[in-house]
Amino acid sequence: MDRKTNNVPIARVEHLVKIYTLGDVEVPALRGITLSIEQGEFVAVMGASGSGKSTFMNILGCLDLPTRGTYFLEGLDVSTLSRDELARIRNQKIGFVFQNFNLLARTSALENVELPLFYMHNISSRERKERAIEALRIVGLEDRRDHYPSQLSGGQQQRVAIARALVNNPLLILADEPTGNLDTRTSVELMEVFQTLNDRGITIVLVTHEPDIASFAKRTVLFRDGKIMRDSAVQGRRNAGEVLASLPVVEEEGTI
Repeated sequence: MDRKTNNVPIARVEHLVKIYTLGDVEVPALRGITLSIEQGEFVAVMGASGSGKSTFMNILGCLDLPTRGTYFLEGLDVSTLSRDELARIRNQKIGFVFQNFNLLARTSALENVELPLFYMHNISSRERKERAIEALRIVGLEDRRDHYPSQLSGGQQQRVAIARALVNNPLLILADEPTGNLDTRTSVELMEVFQTLNDRGITIVLVTHEPDIASFAKRTVLFRDGKIMRDSAVQGRRNAGEVLASLPVVEEEGTI
């Protein structure tokens, strides 16, 4: 599932400004951000509530547009794209993982993972199923493909969500507080999945408020009041597999 970008940064923002208007009041969320994300990076974006990190992620995911400044995705100026082109970019080049999983309750794990492929009309139903099964295999859930979300633990549901983000072979995976609703061991298990994906060459940007989770990334970017206060390599990066080996095993609940 590796993708090459010809040495162009996967994402680059220049002098990015985002201002929200609430009645007669202007609220600046981003105040001139310049940042590049290269192929194969694993970046943890941190900051308190209201620091601008979620706004930054929404712009990276083409869910929102900046007020001023430029965002280049794989060298392409996103501001020049139409609404339909933005939707196509989101579906084909970006994988999203959310805190609340966002799975369809009455749909199996396999069908949940297949969903993004329904928007790609050049893929047969057989290929769609094969790609979804492969994505589930990568996250260790191939044997749960026929289970519904209610039959899966929280960690397993988030793995399904990661598989869904993977199925289109995205340029970039954006994860917004993916461990926010999970216990410590399950959170580390998910970070092991992200580290494994990153080792395969997949670029990951993860929003978290937890320093322990950020320590599994390769780079941290700290936001405060719409500005970048720190951008640095992770010192003493933790290996999720090694951390897991030191934690007690807890039997998963909610599985059948």
